[in-house]
Amino acid sequence: MNMNRSENLKLGTVIGRVTLSKSVDLLKGGRFLVVSPFNREQFAKGIDAKPSMGTDPSLVVYDDIGGGVGDVIGYEEGAEAAQPFEVSPPIDAINCALVDEMFYNPWKG
Repeated sequence: MNMNRSENLKLGTVIGRVTLSKSVDLLKGGRFLVVSPFNREQFAKGIDAKPSMGTDPSLVVYDDIGGGVGDVIGYEEGAEAAQPFEVSPPIDAINCALVDEMFYNPWKG
């Protein structure tokens, strides 16, 4: 396993929440959000565009910083999601940022 490899922060729109009947003690105080990942068209529209579903499958993201439905968030997937914890929790994605502004300037080649 290459420990120097770093995933990219991804952006997505929170489209829902997951309600649990039981939770792992390590994750108490947080919540789980349903997130629709941004696609190229959504980046071009900007953060103030009406929230819409992307073309990629939605995912569940652990959140303990206060994201809510309609927010644009930055999240990490994979092993990086467990990095903030002393003991690795059973999560695949974590909310790392609440996005206030976004500037999109694609490379023209």
